[in-house]
Amino acid sequence: MPEETQAKAPAQADATPHSAHGPGGPSGPGSGPRGPSRGSGGPGGRGKFFRRKKVCKFCTEKIDAIPYRDVRLLQQFVAERGKIVPRRLSGVCTTHQRRLSRAIKQARNIALLPFATRH
Repeated sequence: MPEETQAKAPAQADATPHSAHGPGGPSGPGSGPRGPSRGSGGPGGRGKFFRRKKVCKFCTEKIDAIPYRDVRLLQQFVAERGKIVPRRLSGVCTTHQRRLSRAIKQARNIALLPFATRH
């Protein structure tokens, strides 16, 4: 019975805030300065991140000549600030990207498209 009457010692806090994640903290292998990697299914990858391959709009619709007068078409490939969207973002093939940039530049020169927006 004397064991029951003894006051229990307070539990020491041996757990540090980072002990649950290991010595390196929450970042493990495969995570860089911008957070965990998404694209790799390798070590540290949280899951399968599947990005569909972008297909050239002009090749699928069989548009050979890109008219510089078609402002609606050209505005899809110009960013909000007036810059030409790069190939890796737009998904346009190399040959059509060259023709597209030439058409955008022609449209800018005759004032159909702005060179830049005001900020």
